Amino acid sequence: MESSDMLWSTENMPDPKSLSPLVLAYIGDAVYEMMARLETLSLGNAPVNKMNRRTRELVNAKAQAEMYFRIRPLLTEEEETVFRRGRNAKSYTSPKHADIVDYRHATGLEALFGYLYLEKQMERLRYLFGQGLCKKND
Repeated sequence: MESSDMLWSTENMPDPKSLSPLVLAYIGDAVYEMMARLETLSLGNAPVNKMNRRTRELVNAKAQAEMYFRIRPLLTEEEETVFRRGRNAKSYTSPKHADIVDYRHATGLEALFGYLYLEKQMERLRYLFGQGLCKKND
C-alpha cells in the first residue's frame, strides 16, 4: 500500500454493522467535512476565509438536514436504517447553534456517511453527496 493510501485505508477496522450509531457519526463527521472542503476547493482557488465561509454553509446541522431530505428518496432500506439509528441515538451533547431536529438529522446523515465509508462504498458516498448538493430547482 502506498503511503498516500494509508490516510483513507479502512483495513483493520471493525465491521461497521457492529459499531454504535454515534461512532459511525463520529467518523462520518470527518468524512463529510472532507467532502465539503473538497467541494469548496473544486470551485477554484480563493482566499482561505472565503473557502471557510463556503464550507461552513455545507457543514452545519441545517445544511446536513436539508441534504438528508434531498437524498432520502435515493436511499436503500439498509441506508435508511443506518440513518434512523444515527438520528435516534441518545447523544450526551446538545447543539450550540442548531435546532434539535436538524441536529438529529445531521447526526443521522453523518452516521450514514461513516457507515458507507467504512463499508468502502466510496462511489455511493460520492453519488449521495453530489445529489445532496443539488438544489430542487437545479
